[in-house]
Amino acid sequence: MVEQSSDVHIEGMDDETLVARRVGGPSESDTPSRLADVLADVMGVENVPADAHFFESLGANSLVMAQFCARVRKREDLPSPSMRDIYRYPTIHALAEGLTKTPSAPAPTAEVMTPEPVRRASGLAHTLCGTAQLLIFLGYSLVAGFATAGGYQWVATSSGVWDVYLRSLVFGGVGFVALCAFPVVAKWVLVGRWKAGEFPVWGLAYLRFWVVKTLLHANPMILFIGNPLYVLYLRALGARIGKGVTILSHSVPVCTDLLTIGSGTVIRKDSFFLGYRAHAGYIQTGRISIGRDVYIGEKTVLDIDTSMGDGAQLGHSSSLHRGQSVPAGEHQHGSPAQTTDVDYLRVAPARCGTARRAWFGLASLLQLFLLYLPLGVGGLYIVFAAVPAVRRRLDPRTALPPGELVTDAVVLSLVMFVGFVVLGLGLLCTLPRLLHLVVPPDRVFPLYGFRYAVHRATARMTNIKFFAWLFGDSSYVVHYLRGIGYDLSHVEQTGSNFGTELQHENPLLVTVGSGTMVADGLSVVNADYSATSFRVSRATIGARNFLGNNIAYPIGGRTGENCLLATKVMVPLDGEVREGVGLLGSPCFEIPRSVERDSRFDRFRSGDALRRSLTAKNRYNLRSMAFMLFVRWLHVLGLTLLGLATVELYGVLGHVVIATYMALTLVVTTLYYVLLERCLTRFRPLRPMLCSIYDPAFWAQERLWKVPDRHLNIYNGTPFKALVWRLTGVRVGRRVFDDGCYMTDRTLAVIGDDCTLNAGSKVQCHSQEDGTFKSDISTLGAGCTLGVGAHVHYGVTMGDGARLAPDSFLMKGEEVPAHARWGGNPAVEMPEAAVLPAGTGRTTPPSVDSAATASVN
Repeated sequence: MVEQSSDVHIEGMDDETLVARRVGGPSESDTPSRLADVLADVMGVENVPADAHFFESLGANSLVMAQFCARVRKREDLPSPSMRDIYRYPTIHALAEGLTKTPSAPAPTAEVMTPEPVRRASGLAHTLCGTAQLLIFLGYSLVAGFATAGGYQWVATSSGVWDVYLRSLVFGGVGFVALCAFPVVAKWVLVGRWKAGEFPVWGLAYLRFWVVKTLLHANPMILFIGNPLYVLYLRALGARIGKGVTILSHSVPVCTDLLTIGSGTVIRKDSFFLGYRAHAGYIQTGRISIGRDVYIGEKTVLDIDTSMGDGAQLGHSSSLHRGQSVPAGEHQHGSPAQTTDVDYLRVAPARCGTARRAWFGLASLLQLFLLYLPLGVGGLYIVFAAVPAVRRRLDPRTALPPGELVTDAVVLSLVMFVGFVVLGLGLLCTLPRLLHLVVPPDRVFPLYGFRYAVHRATARMTNIKFFAWLFGDSSYVVHYLRGIGYDLSHVEQTGSNFGTELQHENPLLVTVGSGTMVADGLSVVNADYSATSFRVSRATIGARNFLGNNIAYPIGGRTGENCLLATKVMVPLDGEVREGVGLLGSPCFEIPRSVERDSRFDRFRSGDALRRSLTAKNRYNLRSMAFMLFVRWLHVLGLTLLGLATVELYGVLGHVVIATYMALTLVVTTLYYVLLERCLTRFRPLRPMLCSIYDPAFWAQERLWKVPDRHLNIYNGTPFKALVWRLTGVRVGRRVFDDGCYMTDRTLAVIGDDCTLNAGSKVQCHSQEDGTFKSDISTLGAGCTLGVGAHVHYGVTMGDGARLAPDSFLMKGEEVPAHARWGGNPAVEMPEAAVLPAGTGRTTPPSVDSAATASVN
């Protein structure tokens, strides 16, 4: 429909309305027709009735409505709707009335809306930084190689089992202490005390920052997360942490001097409190102040310059954006957080004093030094001495034919790989059931005791990613989950009941109803913690649900049957039990359970068609599993072959071959999986799809998701990460800074020059709702920034210089204008103030003190 010119007189329109139209302002009477014209154009229809329901009557979906919102936002004569408005007012008439009665917030001042410049580093600085990072890695590998070789030689000269044990204990203990102490020394020497401020990436200050961050992430102390020893370690790094603090998150804070945590606080797993963020080509550091007796839930993000008062709570799947604070005693949730009455601290305290914590930490150290380290070091020596393939090659006087190298490598790799798979499955299906008897459900136990140790061991053991990766996205994942303890009721097999990424606290206390499908990234939160106690309880997900990506499902989630839980949704813990609806956002709100577009494939989901399709899919998935096991074994074979060759050359070239082996292992692994991925795609980019999960094209996509990619984390914060992305098919620009982004469908992602991607961010170019698969290209323009934990869906376009706040969810089909600042879940326009807090600014020196003033709190 063609819009009439504002200069033409329309019968029945008064002079006031005509004036409003001439100056570009909308009138109440004209807004519905203009909105209807835009929607009709987006949907490709002649007209849209004002009272027709977007989803039920018109058959629209969230992608179409996101495109509608983007089109309306480009019109100055119309109010700007958000996706939340679309679901709240699902007709043109209701939307126009709602937007008119509750207009958008007034536009910020010109100073606030001034586009923030993006720092574009020179190619020389980018190259020099990458070269320095490579040399530092090689130097570290060389020192580690010399230390490993020297220690092994010393252990090898021992006589008798007791001597082997003692020397292994000494060498392993000294090595462990050195690995833990070196990052602390490096932090105080290279940085001193962190200060609030910012400095450009790829510069000298950034190089020092990267060295400290990398050493902290490679530190064996992360094995003690959830242990009082980890809190002591953060204190040694400069963090101000009170008594009785429990930290369960594996996200290691880097700018520790800017972190303050009061006594009695508990921080749940998968939470980010880094003390820094990457933003528009800079590393910005800022304080994070957490008071006494604070509770921070799962999958939360605390940005820099945030604070929480004494007794405050932040719920799961929530975040504090820069400058936000939670007053003392107040409970908040959502992204960004807002006030709530929900009490997230749901377990009574228990007696857990300083003596108990000290004893648990001491017992952990004794167990490590007296058992694990000697067994690891001494056991490795015994294996080397017992296996002829290794023993003969350690003797430089023995000349071996090259043909034996391959034979020995094949035998060794098969024994190791098959032994891990078979014994691992056997242990996972038996040992957790025995350990479960020690920690009965619905009883409160104090932290840092025997039952706590058993509970943590169960969680670590049953969350091994390899087996979920192997069985996920196939019919066989339900047998694996049942084997480790899941209660799956009567399974309605779809062939894709669960994805490849799944975690829990206790697998024997998870119930999933019949007909429920789960995408990747589900975390079943079936344990409650306080700073002194814990309790495991059953978490129940209803029947005929669909759960999207990156969801934390807690005990007592108020969802019943036939619900759609959208990506990154915050599962509610209050109110009535939701049934037959969809939930979106944090905090969540209701949306339609399904849309017409997704029902076109219903013919594949029942009767003979389902049986035929499921049989064909199972055969394909079995081949995929066998193929991925084979390529995984080939990788182990390659590393074993390289290791035996290194052992053979050790007697000729000396210690340097061990350092070379460490570097070659990383290079070989990366190139191997890059080549594997490109071969699976036939060196062609993926194409956007809308199909059933029983389409063979989707099965090929599932096979592609089984290619391992965790090794890419070692490249975070270096120019090599963008290079590897480019090799895997991502259309990535120059000088992209990636501090830990994850991309699921590489060849559908487009990343512009000078983009900044933060830790935990994700670009997901697909969605799988019930039995329908959809994918499309997502484009980030030049100079875009994705905040910590931000999630970008498929079919998204971000203009040049656009910003997405931490923990935000940018829905499918959204279009973010150039230089706009968006945030929230779902994301909407959310401008930040242009004036930064005191202590920051590009004119300040890098936020590091000199080493001469460094001292530990």
